[in-house]
Amino acid sequence: MNTVIHQRQSDPSAELQQSDLPPLLQRIYASRGIAQLAELELQLAKLPSPDLLKGMAQAVDRLELALQQQQKVLIVGDFDADGATSTSVATLALQSMGLQQVDFLVPNRFEYGYGLTPEIVEVAANAPDKPDLLVTVDNGISSVQGVARAQELGMEVLVTDHHLPGEELPDAVAIVNPNQPGCEFPSKNLAGVGVIFYVMLALRARLRLQGWFAEQAIAEPNLASLLDLVALGTIADVVTLDHPNRILVQQGLARIRAGHSRPGIQALLNVAGRPANKISSVDLGFVLGPRLNAAGRLDDMSLGIDCLLAPHEGLAAELATQLDDLNRDRKSIEQSMQKQAMATLSQLALDEADMPWGLTLYQADWHQGVIGILASRIKDKYHRPVIIFADEDSEAGTIKGSARSIQGLHIRDALDTVAARNPGLLNKFGGHAMAAGMSLAKNRFAEFQTAFDEVVREQLSNDDLQAKINSDGALAANELSMPMAEMLQSAGPWGQNFPEPSFDGEFYLVNQRIVGDRHLKFTVSLEEGSQQLIDAIAFNVDTLQWPNYRAERLHLSYKLDVNEFRGRRSLQLLVNHIDVL
Repeated sequence: MNTVIHQRQSDPSAELQQSDLPPLLQRIYASRGIAQLAELELQLAKLPSPDLLKGMAQAVDRLELALQQQQKVLIVGDFDADGATSTSVATLALQSMGLQQVDFLVPNRFEYGYGLTPEIVEVAANAPDKPDLLVTVDNGISSVQGVARAQELGMEVLVTDHHLPGEELPDAVAIVNPNQPGCEFPSKNLAGVGVIFYVMLALRARLRLQGWFAEQAIAEPNLASLLDLVALGTIADVVTLDHPNRILVQQGLARIRAGHSRPGIQALLNVAGRPANKISSVDLGFVLGPRLNAAGRLDDMSLGIDCLLAPHEGLAAELATQLDDLNRDRKSIEQSMQKQAMATLSQLALDEADMPWGLTLYQADWHQGVIGILASRIKDKYHRPVIIFADEDSEAGTIKGSARSIQGLHIRDALDTVAARNPGLLNKFGGHAMAAGMSLAKNRFAEFQTAFDEVVREQLSNDDLQAKINSDGALAANELSMPMAEMLQSAGPWGQNFPEPSFDGEFYLVNQRIVGDRHLKFTVSLEEGSQQLIDAIAFNVDTLQWPNYRAERLHLSYKLDVNEFRGRRSLQLLVNHIDVL
């Protein structure tokens, strides 16, 4: 796979240039679309009003009625980190406002699949305490049949979601989704947890206006106490960090760093060995998110939600340990599957030029909950769209696939084209630009392989198959410093489409060694023989190529990092690509 380093180019606006921001930060912010200083203000008061969300008034009306009549409310979530945090926010907020009968239900991905299906509605209706109102979080916008079935069974549905709607909307009592037609909310990038947080803000405002809290003799809840959950779900769901999302994440991180997080989040940090006062958005995505997601991938996301809802440290620690164990199991399963996948690809003995542009692999015993991660790993290695399949229903002869794409190919639209050209080939499919899921008959897998590869070849070019690393340019010698690394850390939060600053440049290699079996620890300098040495590390390198004792000069793509070891802080380059010059 060829890799090209592309330098971001953008001139700072006049407002940024006239500010007190260092020139490097001006350039970084400008390349991420920031033109006004107001976009860098991250106080809660800068959030858009909840009233701008279409359907909000109707949603609040229905929730207010549920509170007044003390109805039974069931939160129906999703089995990922966004769904878990959304469920937790809805449950905790409604309880704090005086709702006495609120529970949650998360469909098991292996039995019911995604969303408010008619089958999961039946489960809710047959519960000992049949709910009066179902509230979906992080799902529901496509649950036309599920909402209809709930109505038939005497239950109303309030949909809160952030996914793109289909041609038909469910006939719910209210829908709150910034992506539904006619919604004028300025951010279309809220995660599911952001949407339900906004609903709870609007509900609290209504109840305050009605004198509810005084009437019920309960304290008005501080919903900011839920922002740690909102930040976690927002980062873990990899939604674009536009201005409102950066506010939500920054405020949530501030609460965690100040020691005011939920016991469950603190417990997850403890099992991961991460100090709360140093946590970053990267930690939310790569440390906490996977541990929470492990429950939904391998077992039941209720375990993750129970951890987030845990009222005290003891229970939270016990549940976090179980989640950490599940994550270790997930890693082991993933590594085994990855070895099998790589062995399959090596047996094909294909050069990259001969490899399918749309890569599809199937193995009957691969774990359904991990195929998406495997697809992502192989996509990163070969830089092409990848779909990994495993058995869905062996008796029915169906297989389930999880797809991951690259820039240039909208994977859900590509599957739509495959389905249109090959009627009946796909049993069902859905997804977004970069990820999708589908199922089909096992005996038609080869047919699908060919059809998918044909569509990918039509929609991509050879240039699209080259991996591109974006860089914020080179750093001068005086910028390769601890103060600069600390400034960049505090200049975030960084995340999807607002990426952490990354740089590139040429260095002399001073020494090198492998640590932890697969990681390259090395030292570089800007000039040959210079005494100004800089530590660097590259994770998961090819140990057949490294150490490389012929290498003298390197072109590196890297991030500035502060390495903390035994109480000592030092500058370190986190290297994600190495070219030997």
